[in-house]
Amino acid sequence: MNGGLVVNEGFIYEEEKLLTVLKTSLFFANDGFTVYDCKGELVFRVESYGPDSRDQGEIALMDAHGRCLLTVRRKLINWYAQRPSLHQRWEGYSGEGTDGNKPIFSVRRSSIIGRCSVTVEVYGSPGAEYQIEGSFANRSCTIFNAAKESMAEIRRKVDASTNVVLGKDVFSLCLKPGFDGAFAMGLVLILDQITGDDAVPTTED
Repeated sequence: MNGGLVVNEGFIYEEEKLLTVLKTSLFFANDGFTVYDCKGELVFRVESYGPDSRDQGEIALMDAHGRCLLTVRRKLINWYAQRPSLHQRWEGYSGEGTDGNKPIFSVRRSSIIGRCSVTVEVYGSPGAEYQIEGSFANRSCTIFNAAKESMAEIRRKVDASTNVVLGKDVFSLCLKPGFDGAFAMGLVLILDQITGDDAVPTTED
């Protein structure tokens, strides 16, 4: 299966890969994350970016050694517009920082007549687009490619020993073969910012 955009080849797997994503603080809706594989080894981390992140609009995804893999940033909007924008847009940049760099993808959330949709556009690859369907706030959504193939899934984590569904601060990220885990985790960071655990981007309901 063609996984599409590659942020870092080191996080592309030949078989389905299940990661556990943990919010490292619950004081704010958009605090840091740590991500582990099934062996309990650290894969990704995001330092706590606190309550002012919506003003700064920039978040860095790092590997286990602290190397920046991806930076995501809210695209500036015209604050002098006569009415609130119905669209939210974020952009992803390879490596650390955004100054002088060109974005490699963008994420757009559109709200029209009570219906929300999240679209991911890959720059430099005409026709390369992803749709995110479901509810990130409820930890239940899927990333589809343009052919409507599932590339990654976000879902509630179940404790294997007790069969109990864990809280929303711990969830699973299931990667399909060939889909870059760094790209997927970048999308998770943006979804977390978009929803703030309150608004629900869903095509159902």
